[in-house]
Amino acid sequence: MAGNADEGTRSGPLVGLRVLELAGIGPGPVAGRLLADMGAEVIRVERPGQPTDVAWPVTMCGRRSVVLDLKDPAEVESLLRIAAGVDVIIDPFRPGVAERLGVGPEQCTARNGRLIYARITGWGQDGPLAQTAGHDIDYIAVTGALHAIGRSDSAPVPPLNLLGDFGGGTMFLVVGILAALWERERSGRGQVVDAAIVDGTIALTGYIHGMRAAGRWSDERGTNRLDTGAPYYDVYETADGGWMAVGALEDKFWNELVTALDLAGEIADAGIADRTDPEAWPRLRGLLAERFRGRDRDEWAELFGTGDACVAPVLAWPEVAAHPHIRHRQSLVERDGVSQPAPAPRFSRTPAQMSAPATVRSGHDTDAVLDEFGGRPPATGGAA
Repeated sequence: MAGNADEGTRSGPLVGLRVLELAGIGPGPVAGRLLADMGAEVIRVERPGQPTDVAWPVTMCGRRSVVLDLKDPAEVESLLRIAAGVDVIIDPFRPGVAERLGVGPEQCTARNGRLIYARITGWGQDGPLAQTAGHDIDYIAVTGALHAIGRSDSAPVPPLNLLGDFGGGTMFLVVGILAALWERERSGRGQVVDAAIVDGTIALTGYIHGMRAAGRWSDERGTNRLDTGAPYYDVYETADGGWMAVGALEDKFWNELVTALDLAGEIADAGIADRTDPEAWPRLRGLLAERFRGRDRDEWAELFGTGDACVAPVLAWPEVAAHPHIRHRQSLVERDGVSQPAPAPRFSRTPAQMSAPATVRSGHDTDAVLDEFGGRPPATGGAA
């Protein structure tokens, strides 16, 4: 569908795509930002008095903001008019809520048969938990992912809300939208995308299930190659209280690490002939820990530099933008005093660009958007 008048100012592979985002939190808004960065026009519909998302300056970039009271039939009609003129709707509500409001898939696709109606929830549109509340920690808990994260002598460690909300949620929502759009090019028809965080998270754990099937993964947390079990894939404290991340899984990387640390003699003296032998891991870990405690973090970072030992400094949030590689690629930028990610991924012919800053207030674009999509319908005499 044709974009609006500001299409000429947009850049990216999704220029011309129009997205209607029903306001939610977490994975939906981040998906909207990603689509906007890639050139899509995103219109966000909020309810009157909806609290401002604390991440507003970053996640709400690239939107036009509309406020509609979906308890009012006239406002519902306004939304349906917008739905008739967009390519994608992002629905963040629990199953059945959009239908009760009168803006569910059937109501919207009746106006627009090419519409991709993308639903993002934690539990999905059906199943015994579909109507229950939850957050990232709950979704990754039932997928097995949370159980596997942490050390052998500790409780499971929640990995922020990156794995469920944004890995299993946002990314699979965006993949689903793009796949449905591609299919629409052949069929001419829209469809509903059911993006459930539990489904996406389980999809991300496929590699671990494969390792388990091959007998190469223990269900005991913190005892495997990738979960801090192996000393050559772990973090080590430095003299100044900083940390270095070591990922020397392959022999050639391990050999470079041992050479840089000058540990070959001590490893031999400790009787360690096979670094992959779990019985040797405690002794090997002790040697690595002792050596890393001998220098400050930045000294180690300079020593390893651009070599192939697979060692990197663990940076705090304020340090990230200054890292030479991040700075070179401008992966993290500052706008209006706020650090935020640059568009990703990158495209050779249709480069994405930073979305416009978030609107200063909810509903800033209500009148303009409604006029663009046919104006306000006649009042119906009150809320439903």
